[in-house]
Amino acid sequence: MIAFPQISPDIVKFSLFGFPLQIRWYGFFYVLSFVIGYILYRPNLKYRKVLLTKEQYEGLIFAVMLGVILGGRLGYVVFYNLLYYLKHPLEIFAIWTGGMSFHGGALGVIIAGALFLKRNKLNFWKLSDPAMPLVAIGLGLGRLGNFINGELYGRATTVSWAMIFPDSDGQPRHPTQLYEFFLEGVVLAIISQVVYRKTKIEGMGFWAFIGSYGVFRVFVEFFREPDNIDLYRNGLWLGFITVGMLLSFLMVVAAAAGIYYLYKKDKSGNSE
Repeated sequence: MIAFPQISPDIVKFSLFGFPLQIRWYGFFYVLSFVIGYILYRPNLKYRKVLLTKEQYEGLIFAVMLGVILGGRLGYVVFYNLLYYLKHPLEIFAIWTGGMSFHGGALGVIIAGALFLKRNKLNFWKLSDPAMPLVAIGLGLGRLGNFINGELYGRATTVSWAMIFPDSDGQPRHPTQLYEFFLEGVVLAIISQVVYRKTKIEGMGFWAFIGSYGVFRVFVEFFREPDNIDLYRNGLWLGFITVGMLLSFLMVVAAAAGIYYLYKKDKSGNSE
């Protein structure tokens, strides 16, 4: 067993005019991921000679940020704990208490980005492909934040690298946050960047990211402790299948269909 590192979730805590304030690692990683995306997105665009004005570039980044936050929160509410929030609707806005969904954030980004690009008459595939490696970096940083917070840990286990998390029941558990950091952060960033650089079919980087994430997340869900939500407690779910597993499987199916469509379109285009 490996000892859980005693890292405070708070980078700094202070009081301002009598109000307690804090800067947490999780929030810092969120901001850092947006900063990294803002800096590295333009070089990836230049690789395919995609040019945006300063206003378009910053507008797209803002739309993505908005999609992540709103989509992530609403996704958690709808996909994971709808029954609870129907009874406590005001708590939907209490984002400081936690509760964000990657799948909701992904949908939020896709919708917000697509609306912005359509309004500005820009190509969705041209601009989504170079963004996928940066999304993976943000995912990895988010999982590091989850690890420091001691949340989203795995099931009880006897493996030698298991950890006892501070707010758990004292049993050694899989450090699934680190599994996801490696798979969804490091590996997925490499896959997305390689696909973007090596294929000339627009949209392939986007669907490679969607499909690979789905596969990785389904795998990790077998080791991750299910969320403590009404949906599971009330027996409204199917055996070992978690919400995250189902949503990720749908991502794999969508990616397979998307990649098939792109290859078919590219083949018909080349034959002409």
